[in-house]
Amino acid sequence: MINKYRNISHNLKKFFLLIVLASVSTLVSSASLSSFKPSFNSIENTDVRKEVFFNYLLPAIYQKNEEIIALRKSILNNELNAFELDELATKYRLKKPTTIEDLLTVIDILPPSLVLAQAANESNWGRSRFAEDFNNYFGIWCFSKGCGTVPKQRDVNANHEVANFISLKACIDYYVLTINRNFAYQNLRSIRKAHRDALKPITGIALAEGLTNYAYPGDEYISSIQSVIRYNELERYDLLN
Repeated sequence: MINKYRNISHNLKKFFLLIVLASVSTLVSSASLSSFKPSFNSIENTDVRKEVFFNYLLPAIYQKNEEIIALRKSILNNELNAFELDELATKYRLKKPTTIEDLLTVIDILPPSLVLAQAANESNWGRSRFAEDFNNYFGIWCFSKGCGTVPKQRDVNANHEVANFISLKACIDYYVLTINRNFAYQNLRSIRKAHRDALKPITGIALAEGLTNYAYPGDEYISSIQSVIRYNELERYDLLN
């Protein structure tokens, strides 16, 4: 009899948690398209915090990927003139003359699963000071004085700052551009192109292998990102992209 009541209690608790998640998800999904920003530090329940985190970031991630897909189509359909193509080559730091294949290698989407996992890892699920106060969800550094915020525990001889962003969208735009043009992530782009050429899905698990230079030690960082993706089943979001 005691076990029976324990099961009922457990099921009721699970039921009410699902109700909370559903209501919060609906609220955040619609509000994410506006200026609403959750206070992740005030959300004590881990499952609820994660759900709110995903729903807050996903609209901006999907929007960015849609912009990239539209740009890829414009390139493939020869809708851009020589000046526009040259501007893209400069923006993505490509050697000139630049081929269409060169452009399409760097101008490509990032799987939502990868973006979410890195954001969760780098911002402690949105609870870091830099995510809360400066919209930096990816631990992005900058190197000119006054470009961001000086970390409290920065080494004496270091000169980096943590970049400040006016919005989540601005942060995701810069993060995606960094992954797509920085030499440090050339391996990630090669993995993505290989998947494209083989008509294989572009997954977060696969592309995480190219993040060796994102944090030290590289192998441990890759494993941690892949673990976040697997544990939270984040590749389900890639199917919606």
